[in-house]
Amino acid sequence: MTEPRWLSQPYPPEGASAAEGIRNQLGRPELDLLTILVRESAQNSWDARLEKSSVPVDYRIDMWTVGPAHAGAWRELLLTGAPKNVEDFPLRGTLKRGPIRVLSVSDRGTRGLGGPTRADNAVGPERDFVSFIRNIGEPRDTALGGGTYGFGKGIFYLLSKPGTVIVHSRCRTSAGRHETRLIGCTLWKSYVASEPEGNRRYTGRHWWGDTSGEVVEPLVGEEAEAVAQRLGLKAFGPEETGTTVVVLDPNLDDSEPAEVAEYLSDTIAWHLWPKMISTAGKAPAMCFSVTYDGVHQPVPDPRTTRPLNMFVAAYEAMIGPDGSDLACHKPKKHLGRLGLVKRIMPSLEPTRASGMLNIEDLIHHVCLMRPAELVVTYHAGPKPPSANQGYAGVFRADEAMDEVYAKAEPPTHDAWNPHSLDRPESTYVQTTFRRIGESLEHLLSLSGTARPGASSVALGAASSLFSGLVGGAWGIGGATAYSKAGSTATTRSRSADAEDAVTHRVTGDRRPSTKFTHRTDLDGRHTTGDFGDEGRPDTERPEGTAFDAPRRRPRVQYVGDPYYDDRGDASVLVQEFRLPVAGPQRVRIDLAVTLPGTGGRETDPPIGASMPVLIGWEDETGRLHTSDPHVVEGGDSIWRAVVQPAPDTMTEIGIKVEAVRTL
Repeated sequence: MTEPRWLSQPYPPEGASAAEGIRNQLGRPELDLLTILVRESAQNSWDARLEKSSVPVDYRIDMWTVGPAHAGAWRELLLTGAPKNVEDFPLRGTLKRGPIRVLSVSDRGTRGLGGPTRADNAVGPERDFVSFIRNIGEPRDTALGGGTYGFGKGIFYLLSKPGTVIVHSRCRTSAGRHETRLIGCTLWKSYVASEPEGNRRYTGRHWWGDTSGEVVEPLVGEEAEAVAQRLGLKAFGPEETGTTVVVLDPNLDDSEPAEVAEYLSDTIAWHLWPKMISTAGKAPAMCFSVTYDGVHQPVPDPRTTRPLNMFVAAYEAMIGPDGSDLACHKPKKHLGRLGLVKRIMPSLEPTRASGMLNIEDLIHHVCLMRPAELVVTYHAGPKPPSANQGYAGVFRADEAMDEVYAKAEPPTHDAWNPHSLDRPESTYVQTTFRRIGESLEHLLSLSGTARPGASSVALGAASSLFSGLVGGAWGIGGATAYSKAGSTATTRSRSADAEDAVTHRVTGDRRPSTKFTHRTDLDGRHTTGDFGDEGRPDTERPEGTAFDAPRRRPRVQYVGDPYYDDRGDASVLVQEFRLPVAGPQRVRIDLAVTLPGTGGRETDPPIGASMPVLIGWEDETGRLHTSDPHVVEGGDSIWRAVVQPAPDTMTEIGIKVEAVRTL
């Protein structure tokens, strides 16, 4: 059996690329290494898919610590023939220090690294092995593929602290049989070694495999499978093809494996969601999984994960009748399709993955993609006038324009740069952004148009602006104080019994704050609190006051301010409440649209306009009751009024209650 050994590449007489130059070809991207790993490796996997197979590409990332059963084999096999100087070959130090950590990226349902194993023999179309292992900067050979010049494989070496990977692949040979291949590669830095014949320069590229010939060859067949088993690598099935790239000692910035796994799964969702969804009756193109030390980390479902579900909706709009064609008029060229959706939505809680894309608390972005449907980037458009309104878009380039957009991308494929192109290609890319901007202006205007001399700010903006003026009176969705039973008007008023009601306004940030209602009774006593349905305080009054005995009448006690929440694909407005008086009581909803600045309210919509609608009454178990009015048993249980708000308006919510008479 052939034992694998390391062989370092000396500079040949005709010269060669230094390892430093190859490592620097990715430039200095804004994205971090793990994000680039996901993007670049998934593109490689997609481009290597089996064209005639109906089975989705299986893509997975696994992290683990090599156990005692295999650690000895790693040290024994991967130190054989290695350069002695740790500075020239840091893997030596990695293997001698403590536990061995590895990260692998695998794909199945792909063709594996087939074709000739020597670069000088790779003259035909099948040259996956030499393109990934040997050559640098080859143009893509996959029509409409995600990759372009093959620089993306450099991310594996950059992620590895010692710059070392093990590649385990299974492919079909030209004879039609399956072949397993195993080879190791290190890409570090050039150096000069002292040898008996004198000093010699090396490129910093090293290969680990069969060194019996004039070049290092991969282990193949049973020898490859035997060594992979000694290392503890997962074997391929009888008819299975694909590739596993194992990164030794990955640079995880000292994060815990669980944190890294969560970040990777979230990153997969943000950058690869178009491959995760089923459309037009077709199954998803790829399936994804992440594990750390044998623990499965779920990958978020973009259809049910906010705000990715908005981009899914925009994608479906793009491929459907609601999508629009974008074109350049001079020179005339069809650029691609655009889909847009606008929604009322809660504010977001940014994650590390969304923050890497500069997506924080508000969605106002268009996802750009080429025909391969891999996310290029999220192009930020103008912010909506309301903090509770967002929009998402998807632009997919036309197939005839794929080469243009591909050439506009940097090696990391995460932007379209028109300045890197000559005319007319630069004009096409510039026009793309201009057409997207025009479509967003149309989307953000009221009813699609703005009247001359009128403000284009949607009414929904006022809900955010006013929420800071009347603390606690305006919910995040614009529910008002005077919509609540028993609350006072937002302006000074005089009631029938000559009591004064004053609402103190708390200004500041745009988040709801606490409202204090102060009332002066006829006898001069002062009471502060929640005044219930009839304007009477919740606490009992001293005897001899205007009200000698409190009456336990049905009333609504609001719990907090109204807030937005997601229910399926829709954003709803929720008001929590309880009925503190015991016994069965009948609740009903009172909904209206508030006109900001005037204090007016509308209960009958204009022709063609929509009004807020009660979806139902939700109990503590999450069960939704859709009848209105609905009978509720009073007590300490918290209920929720779930309302579908009207777009571009402020929704006013009132809950009214009455006792259920029993015989």
